[in-house]
Amino acid sequence: MGLFDLFKKKGEPAKPSERELQRLERLVGSKLSQNIDRQEAIEALSRMGTRESAAALLKRFDWQLDPSITDQEEKEACLRAIVAVGEEALEPVRAYCQRAESLMWPIKVLKGIVSGEALTDELLALLDRYDTEYIRNPEPKVQLITELAEHKTDEVRTAVEPFLQDASEPVRFAAVTTLFSIGSEHSIPALVAALDEEESRRVKNRIAQGLQQHGWVIPEELREVCARGLTEEYRLTDGRVVPAR
Repeated sequence: MGLFDLFKKKGEPAKPSERELQRLERLVGSKLSQNIDRQEAIEALSRMGTRESAAALLKRFDWQLDPSITDQEEKEACLRAIVAVGEEALEPVRAYCQRAESLMWPIKVLKGIVSGEALTDELLALLDRYDTEYIRNPEPKVQLITELAEHKTDEVRTAVEPFLQDASEPVRFAAVTTLFSIGSEHSIPALVAALDEEESRRVKNRIAQGLQQHGWVIPEELREVCARGLTEEYRLTDGRVVPAR
């Protein structure tokens, strides 16, 4: 008997028992499950369209499968099904993000369910869980900060600026890039302070490049610190960062 036979159809699919739901969730969440069984489980959960089925489908984002085309297809199917649940899926998505090793797919889900200020609020709430201390896996911070580059508000700017001091170099680089994408001169003091304290040449040059491209005038009281932090590839002229040659 196939998995679809678990659900008797009389118009709408019958609500599955807790045991059946757990079985489907195990199939979706296991890399060791047979492809056909797992894909039937994804389809069965997709038909339910409930908060519980959305929570189960999120488990598919935990792992990767070879060949990658199958992995992509399965995850896209889960994405569509979770988004179809609508706002009822938000709570399971938030809970999933608390433990996820990567937020790439959950962010796609959020973007499919909410937009505008509501999406900004969801992303900021996720970022608020993190501080700038060392963590084993900084990837979720990088992904959130990178995504926030599309949300050009003062609230986002003030939320991202502290991550210029993050323990992880990729997080600091992402914070610099996002702040320049937002493009607010209010970030100049934080960027200049980061430039002076930064040890990574890559991050230093990214800050200098951004200051040059925006053509921002460094305030008089920050110019000495700014000049001190520049690598030999840049210099400060009349308050603006320019290439050294």
